[in-house]
Amino acid sequence: MRIHMAVSSILHVLLLLSLSFQCCSSSSPSLNSGFSLSVEKPEDVILSPNGVFSAGFYAVGENAYVFSVWFTRKPTVVWTANRDQPVNGKRSSLRLHKTGNLVLSDAGQFNVWSTDTTSSLPWLTQLNLTDKGNLVLYELHPQQSEILWQSFDFPTDTLLPGQQLTRYTKLVSDRSLTNHSSGFYQLSFNDDNILSLLYDGLDVSSKYWPVQWLVSWDAGRTTYNSSRIAVLDSIGTFNSTDNYGFTTSDYGVVMQRILKLDSDGNIRVYSRRKNDPWYVSWQAISNPCIVHGLCGANSTCVYDPIEGRKCSCLPGYRVKNHSDWSYGCEPTFKLSCDKNETAFFKLPGVELYGYDFIYKKNISYSDCENECLQDCECRAFQYSLNNDGLFQCYTKRVLLNGRRSPDFRGTTYLRLPEAKRNNVSFFADEEFAQDDGHVCSVKLDRSYAERHVSSFLKFFLWFSVAIGVFEVLFISITWFSLIRTKQKSDGNQQGYNFLSPFGFRRYTYSELKQATKGFTEEIGRGAGGIVYKGVLPDQRIAAIKKLHNDNIGAKRDEAEFLAEVSIIGKLNHMNLIEMWGYCAEGKYRLLVYEYLEKGSLAENLKSNTLDWTRRYNIALGTARVLAYLHEECLEWILHCDIKPQNILLDSNYQPKVADFGLSKLLNRSDQNTQNFSMVRGTRGYMAPEWVFNLPITSKVDVYSFGIVVLEMITGRSPTMMGGQSDEGEEAHNERLVTWVREKRKTTTSEEEGSPSSSCWVEQIIDAAIGSEFEVEKKKMETLASVALKCVEEDKDVRPSMSQVVEMLQSHEDA
Repeated sequence: MRIHMAVSSILHVLLLLSLSFQCCSSSSPSLNSGFSLSVEKPEDVILSPNGVFSAGFYAVGENAYVFSVWFTRKPTVVWTANRDQPVNGKRSSLRLHKTGNLVLSDAGQFNVWSTDTTSSLPWLTQLNLTDKGNLVLYELHPQQSEILWQSFDFPTDTLLPGQQLTRYTKLVSDRSLTNHSSGFYQLSFNDDNILSLLYDGLDVSSKYWPVQWLVSWDAGRTTYNSSRIAVLDSIGTFNSTDNYGFTTSDYGVVMQRILKLDSDGNIRVYSRRKNDPWYVSWQAISNPCIVHGLCGANSTCVYDPIEGRKCSCLPGYRVKNHSDWSYGCEPTFKLSCDKNETAFFKLPGVELYGYDFIYKKNISYSDCENECLQDCECRAFQYSLNNDGLFQCYTKRVLLNGRRSPDFRGTTYLRLPEAKRNNVSFFADEEFAQDDGHVCSVKLDRSYAERHVSSFLKFFLWFSVAIGVFEVLFISITWFSLIRTKQKSDGNQQGYNFLSPFGFRRYTYSELKQATKGFTEEIGRGAGGIVYKGVLPDQRIAAIKKLHNDNIGAKRDEAEFLAEVSIIGKLNHMNLIEMWGYCAEGKYRLLVYEYLEKGSLAENLKSNTLDWTRRYNIALGTARVLAYLHEECLEWILHCDIKPQNILLDSNYQPKVADFGLSKLLNRSDQNTQNFSMVRGTRGYMAPEWVFNLPITSKVDVYSFGIVVLEMITGRSPTMMGGQSDEGEEAHNERLVTWVREKRKTTTSEEEGSPSSSCWVEQIIDAAIGSEFEVEKKKMETLASVALKCVEEDKDVRPSMSQVVEMLQSHEDA
């Protein structure tokens, strides 16, 4: 017995020593007691043994970080600790205290999250990430470890295979595609033991799945289960104790899967093989307009399988918050209780689901109308035919869950002032916005409580600061004196080796003048400036853009220019040209980029070096990077000059978009508005919004992208269609668009009933490489169809760039 106790003690000591000497950073397999992970060290990550999952700090906005678990390759977050209270990017940490409590602190001052655990063996606790993606806090015993806490018991919006949804847990959606705080939709077991979806909105809450009018057995569910457990397995089977279950479309194959409650209120299973893109292998709701609260109050939702979901305000109402449809619409009028000043506007096929104030069956229209007129708070009434052939009346005091559907056998009558009714139409003031509209990024603005500091300590701190300032001033004066007296032509003496705070180099004007041989070899020009080829002191070949003094250098001081350059420097995408450095000296402002030997897309289209596969890949890569600029950046960035000359090709003919930051440089003050002080872009590629002085949104880039794609397919430049003309900007691109549409219309009519659906594309393809078309005709038909959607005159009808990527990517996946 004594020998056994001695051995146990020795094991404890050895285990304690081994844990004490383990390092907790640089992709460690665990976090040990007494150690922490820092937000300022990207390498402070916990890896699962198989390397599939990582846990660490994840950026969700400007100076906003959460502690999360994600798939290591092509990161996809599956769990978050502090989704509703992101921490600061400085001095925040996750620490495993000696007491066994795991604590997340914000800027070293506030604790925003903890596991609230204690350990009987304080020094012998350890945080590990399993191969299944479960973050587990263990208390280490010689014989068997004990689980103190695990992330599988506290899901956010995602279930991993093998992770159970129980009576004590629920999934809560993100607020939006860009705001990852808790949203309005919940998946959980209700009081009847039925797995259901709930909308818990700003003002109301309601269940919408399973459909409300079905009792549990009609929906295939059973209430006779007290365990309340639902789980997805790794081969694509989902089972719930309420008798609900399904299999995914790719059932039977082991692959990476997640079940996620998306921000649009729908449950989806996403699958992928290794590092391939995710695809939807199952979803609960096929018509998204069934989901409650998506478009907010006083609005309607309409769904088209091709165009997707769109929201619009009811007549007489306007959008309340242009960044978020969930806030709905607000009235532009005030109702009177006087019947003589009230009229009803007919909305056929529009249903306002739920929240009926009065319901009557087998009633005439006039009686139903009177029911609403007698109630000063009545905002509308619904008159419809039920399955028994009887008319029924619903009066509404609140207008929620509006949707338009041809299947609805009824009409909604909207109450408006008599004077207002004659000035509105159902489609007159519609304002559409997609889920990926201009939703603001998460930006924190914190003020921390000041700690009490003694007078002596304050004096000591101020004295130290004063000494530090004096030393900095002395060193700065000495350094500038040396620079002014030496003035050597050597790049290293001119500050070439100075690394800017943004991660790239700051060059002097004389360095770049020498690199370009006095700015003699011009390789391109545009609205922002002229591009020259140059050889840097380290022998790298660069493209050096000299910005025009009249719109950049002369009007901006150096600090403002550097702040704007830092925005460009933070952008990182494989299809964006890489910035190597900049120059801000006197009146001169220059940007230094990598040089791409294959030149621009425009040059390659003229030389016919691009086959159909390359053209398709160029379109897809360009779409991806525009989606990144529009929707994934913390800053609101439009390109405003998409054209073949600004799409460069590397040695593998992969596209890299150039001039992507000049719209930010030229008009930073307007980044949160839809107003631009001057027209931007190139003739032939500009959207109609520029011509007609309409609000400028990301859809101007979508339009230009569509024109570029049509040019790649047809080999015809929009600026040359029909020769030179003074008819106006819109005439140039319209000639190309109209020509393509006419070819599709004419050929489709002639070939009606033919088994070939690609004939119309054959009529427009670039004749120079038309012989290769048969191999890639499906790709080119998809590309042409997507391009025509992008060049719709109405900006609200055009898809977003992320939708373009999805359409092109789905063809690739197929």
